[in-house]
Amino acid sequence: MKAMDLRGRILIVEDDEPQRQILERHLGKSGHAVMAVDSAEAALNCVAEFGPDVVLSDVRMPGMSGYELLDHIGGGSSFDVVLMTAYEGVSGAIDAMKRGAFDYLIKPFDLDELEAMIEAALEHRLEVARDRGKGATVPDLDVRPRQIVGTDPTMLRICKLIGRVADAPAPVLIRGETGTGKELIARALHDHSGHREEPFIAVDCTAIPETLLESSLFGHVAGAFTGAKGPQRGRFEMAGKGTIFLDEIGDTSLAFQAKLLRVIQEREFYPVGSETPRKTQARVVAATHQPIAEMVGRGDFREDLYFRLRVIEIEVPPLRERRSDIPRLVHHILAKRSEELGRRAPAVPDAVLKALGVYAWPGNVRELENALTRALMLAGGPTIRLEDLGLGRTASAGGEPGQRDGRDDRSLEEMERRHVQQVLVETAGNKSAAARLLRVSRPRLDRIIQKYELRF
Repeated sequence: MKAMDLRGRILIVEDDEPQRQILERHLGKSGHAVMAVDSAEAALNCVAEFGPDVVLSDVRMPGMSGYELLDHIGGGSSFDVVLMTAYEGVSGAIDAMKRGAFDYLIKPFDLDELEAMIEAALEHRLEVARDRGKGATVPDLDVRPRQIVGTDPTMLRICKLIGRVADAPAPVLIRGETGTGKELIARALHDHSGHREEPFIAVDCTAIPETLLESSLFGHVAGAFTGAKGPQRGRFEMAGKGTIFLDEIGDTSLAFQAKLLRVIQEREFYPVGSETPRKTQARVVAATHQPIAEMVGRGDFREDLYFRLRVIEIEVPPLRERRSDIPRLVHHILAKRSEELGRRAPAVPDAVLKALGVYAWPGNVRELENALTRALMLAGGPTIRLEDLGLGRTASAGGEPGQRDGRDDRSLEEMERRHVQQVLVETAGNKSAAARLLRVSRPRLDRIIQKYELRF
């Protein structure tokens, strides 16, 4: 049977009367048997008698929320639950999928999109009806995870995926440009897992010299090398049953990749200098900004490790491809930073938001956060000004992304020049601090400063 031919029994739970009537009318015209109620409590009273195939529920309602309703009725038992919200944004999708929701919609949504989702749920009902018993409810999370902000469809898909796979022990590969928030995704995976009380260990593979990376991850025994006066635990052992996050895995050597492959395959590792293996139960989440598939083709990254890591693959979009999220990100970042500083969050004029919306953001969300932190520190009044952001004439003029002072912002040299300049300003000219943030050596930083004649 084709999905478009499916018809079912739909229970709508929506406290807003106009929206409830629109949904009831549309789904009724599509041939579904529809019952509409205005609260989760009313839904609980009629769900057994009505016998829905799909429950379509709002999240925020007076009294019991949509999440609590899902916990009570158990998504995936004899019916599927689709949650919808205008307030939670994409981060709510993680909780929804974790709790057992079939899907998650952000208002306003297209009614054709809703119909396709309903039919997909009905098709799913047919596939599992004979061999699936009643599903257990998932208890509410006792840890509020770090928030993934926005409503962008790509980020929504990522959050849904996190909710579905958070408890899976399989490795995860996160790809995306520098500054897109790959570690935030990794932490969300950990925070929603069954081992969230265990450690989350983040390792920047580019910040540790190659000669020390193996010892850092796997530990060493006394006398393993010069200076190894006693045994030392590695990050894998420290992680326990938690998560070990290997950032910039694409920048590691082939020799190290071979050792990591064994850890993932055999779930064991050898401390440096030891002949006795140790077991690990940590989940491996790796991330890279490199075009790793191309690296495999060139022989710069092991193909077998690549396939082991990408059992679950998540690609995080650059900020320029999710510009609709910029206003939400701006207010979220300013509120967070203002709270840390113990001050009131400044207002953001429409002209400033417009300028932020057309800027190229080569450094992605990290650059946005740096710019707003700088503006918060420099703002002399209750509002953020364009000149406080330090983004140059592109933002000030509200021009098209990519052009600045006659130069092409998309060129690698111009991106490098502006990024290094910004970091130097943020560190008040402290070259050592700037070099650490940029992950380059002091001599290389000096060469970059001389090349571009930077002043700070």
